[in-house]
Order: sequence, then structure tokens, then C-alpha cells
Amino acid sequence: MTSPLLEFRDLSKRFGGVTALNHFNMHLGRGEILGLIGPNGSGKTTSFNLLTGIYPTSGGQVLFDGKDITDIGPRQVYEAGIVRTFQRSRLCLDLSIYDNIMIGDTSRLPQDLWANLMNRKALRQQFEETFETARSLVATFSGNLADRMFDPVGALPMIERRRIEICRALISNPRLLLLDEPSAGMTHDETDQLMSDILDVRARGEGLSIIIVEHEMGVIERITDRCVVLSYGKKIAEGVYAEIAADPEVQNAYLGVD
Repeated sequence: MTSPLLEFRDLSKRFGGVTALNHFNMHLGRGEILGLIGPNGSGKTTSFNLLTGIYPTSGGQVLFDGKDITDIGPRQVYEAGIVRTFQRSRLCLDLSIYDNIMIGDTSRLPQDLWANLMNRKALRQQFEETFETARSLVATFSGNLADRMFDPVGALPMIERRRIEICRALISNPRLLLLDEPSAGMTHDETDQLMSDILDVRARGEGLSIIIVEHEMGVIERITDRCVVLSYGKKIAEGVYAEIAADPEVQNAYLGVD
């Protein structure tokens, strides 16, 4: 049996007297798309923040590819191959599509000002290589965007901004992509288009795993291989969408009962 890519073992987080995550156990397979769902305040984004080193844990372990990465910093998490997007857009609206994407992988270009000034030919070559890499990535989402790499992202509609955010996360060739409510602020048709993009990216990526936090159950049903449901910081269900949708506890806590 193949070992999981990611494991949470009794992962916990307390903020003073409030328990945001309570002995949470979860695993993610290699190449799997996992839906992490539950009502607001159930611990979904908190689990992302613990995994990516934004919050320190209050207990438990995070294992990635068999290695203990509990409480390592965000930079070390990124270097391990874990990236994320956020519910609220974190793009620099005045910067170009290209600039925003390359923020996600600054290691591709040398940062030493004097070395760059003294060796501009090599810098130009590196720029051309990174530009083509970024443009090719954008083209997997939208050929139109790929022809506008130096346009400011502030002029783009929401679906295109979401695409750029995902491209920024993917430019470093990660092994795990965390998506925090990617449909926020978009219409139903835009959401449907973006989910098709994500499925295409997963199909093309070699072993890319994805965890998606999302309130649109149509999205969860369509793209996930398996779901985990949180309520008040505790896992209350796990399984394929049809199983968790039929679970009475999940219906009472989150989905509602017809």
C-alpha cells in the first residue's frame, strides 16, 4: 500500500480557552483531490494555517512524505513543495500578470543587484526562460491571458484573477496545492470554468495533490475524490461525497435536511 503524502495526527490548535481544532486526524493520498468542508468556524482554514506554518500547533503532528514538518516556518513549507491560495485575493493589482506569478517563485531569478548589473546577458537569458515558463503555465488556463502577460491584473475579471493566483501557486512545481474557497466572488458559470481548469491541471501534473476548502457543494461533488467534514474543530465524517452527503450528522451540522 502506498504511503500517504500528508498526515495530520491528533492535530490541535487552541486560542486561549477556545479550541479551534481538536485532535484532528486526516490523510491525503498522492495525486488525490480532497475536499475539506464544514460550517464557518469549524477549523478548515485553521488547519491550512497550521500546515503552512502561519500558526504554531497546540499539539499533534504534521507529516509530509513521511517527514515530520510540524511547526516549521512558511519558507520551509514552501521549499518542501506545499503552496496555497487564499479566500481573499492576495494579488498585487498594479503589477502585471507576469510579475504576480513570479512572486510565487522568486528563486528562479537571481536577487543580487550588483551581480545582475554586471552580468546582464545572463540575467536576460534567465528572464526569457522564466517568462516562457510562466506564459506556458498561464496558457493551460487561458490562451487570451497568455497573450497579455504584461497587463496589470487589476484590469482582469475575478475568474482571471483566480487563475493567476493558482498559476502563482503552481509556478514552483509544488507537490501539494491548498485551495481556500476558490469560488468566492465568482458566478456559477465562472466557478464551473475554474473547476474544469483545476481538473486539467491535476491531470497534467505529475502526482499533484490538492486539498480544497469550499462551501459550494456542487464543486466538492464534481472534483473531489474524497471528503473530510469538520464541525467545531472535530472530524465528524469522511468518505466520498455521496457518503458524507447522506450522513445524518453531516446533514444536521452543515448540509441541512430536506
